[in-house]
Amino acid sequence: MSPTLSRRAVLASGAALMAVGGAAPAFAQGAQGGAAPDRAAIVATMKRAAAFMANEVAVGGGYVWNVLPDFSRRWGELEASPTMIWVQPPGTATVGHAYLDAYHATGDEQFYTAAKAAADALIAGQHPRGGWNYVIDTAGEDSLKQWYETIGGNAWRLEEFQHYYGNATFDDAGTAEASQLLLRVYLEKRERRYRAPLDRAIQFVLDAQYPNGGWPQRFPFVEGAGGLHGNPDYTPYITFNDDVAGENIEFLLYCHQALGSNDRRLVDAIQRGMDIFVATQQPMPQPAWGLQHYPDTLKPAPARTIEPKAFATHTTATNIRSMIGFYKLTGDRKYLARLPEALDWLDQVKTPQALIAPGRTHPTFILEGSNTPVYIHRRGSNIRNGRYYADENPTNLIVHYGSFRNLDTAALRVELEAASALDPAALIAASPLKVRPGTLKLPKYFTLRDVSIWDMSTEGRRARPVAAGRAAELAASLNARGYWPTPLTTTSNPYRGPSPQAVTGGEYQTTRVGDLWDTSPYLTDFPVECISTETFIRNIGDLIEALEA
Repeated sequence: MSPTLSRRAVLASGAALMAVGGAAPAFAQGAQGGAAPDRAAIVATMKRAAAFMANEVAVGGGYVWNVLPDFSRRWGELEASPTMIWVQPPGTATVGHAYLDAYHATGDEQFYTAAKAAADALIAGQHPRGGWNYVIDTAGEDSLKQWYETIGGNAWRLEEFQHYYGNATFDDAGTAEASQLLLRVYLEKRERRYRAPLDRAIQFVLDAQYPNGGWPQRFPFVEGAGGLHGNPDYTPYITFNDDVAGENIEFLLYCHQALGSNDRRLVDAIQRGMDIFVATQQPMPQPAWGLQHYPDTLKPAPARTIEPKAFATHTTATNIRSMIGFYKLTGDRKYLARLPEALDWLDQVKTPQALIAPGRTHPTFILEGSNTPVYIHRRGSNIRNGRYYADENPTNLIVHYGSFRNLDTAALRVELEAASALDPAALIAASPLKVRPGTLKLPKYFTLRDVSIWDMSTEGRRARPVAAGRAAELAASLNARGYWPTPLTTTSNPYRGPSPQAVTGGEYQTTRVGDLWDTSPYLTDFPVECISTETFIRNIGDLIEALEA
């Protein structure tokens, strides 16, 4: 449940990746100007960068997030084995989207071939029911299980990797991102071999949905899976965290329109997926949502040990914005009816001025029944002897999961007021859900910025052009091997065996990583050079924009 690593986060990151301790390291600096290259030179730069990624970095057509130049170590959200690829953005599917965008910009078959290779890698790792796990091991299930028992099992702060379920997940948009890539690749030339895995992905979303409209975090359910650290298994609970429901609704809407499908199952699933937001909004005086909800009672439920049974202010804000969108899709005011209550509640639980962290306005978690904020702490030094816990103390907090959030309720009120003033009939006339299937096409580009269903039948371009000289800078900074050198701002301890029971020396209460046995990633003060999918995706997008200009 990474709150930061998604395609949306990648596209919003800009140059933040380079900002490590001030100026970027020397190896990350490129030309800062020069004559603008012509179209042929821009395309040549794109082709050379793509060839290196596809021929040198890819494993069976798939990708992790960061790789050392000598390929001795590789990372996704955790360190990966040499045979693994990552599904979570910005992994295999996101790189595939970038290739397909490059193909749309240039018409060059090299990019289409690379996009298909990424899709093929995902198909090879697709669960039989149709979804995807966070990762795929091209060496097979036994190799993946070993990774879970070693690197995953010792990653103290990443509980989603501490247990091998053998099923698929909606978390972190992995299944959604992969499904969208299969949809785009199939629609490009209607190659029949992509239709069956696409249909499996669609069926997975339909099969996983509860009759009441909610989606679990993982599916199919694993009997007797149990939870971590003695807690119940949270993966079957209705999940809003990381916009699970919103991502699934978006994918089904894309399929409904782009496939020209009159399949009523899609429309029914979309409608029920929107209605679960209404059903799970709690009654007064706490008209809010949690990260997850029990499928039967619809009450807030706990998730990982860093996510207690509580209301989540950032999820509440996200759901408010989603329901404004549902009104625009349907013209049905039931989606707006109780949003003022939720906004009033958010203002009520705003963090007292004396406790406000820089750039933060609200506590993340509010207890049901009392409006008491709780904050996340930990003790110990590794997965074996350490524990996370929540209490009312707002100091000495963990830094890898925010106990405070920045929510602009005033902006949400403006957005709600503007939506309320819209004519329902006019909304329905233009709605991707209501117009005849096949009327709207997918956006031309998926990685230039964060696109959505509202960008259908558009190019999905950025609001502002790339800076003058950017194409020349990228052409000059692509190194001799064919990649853009990037500082590896996070690293991790190599696996060194099972974590010891005894707490080792040091203070790990507020650090991103524990002792030397903890395989969790952490920020480093000594970044080395790496090959980054995030950098590749962003730079290819800049070059596409330069071409379009």
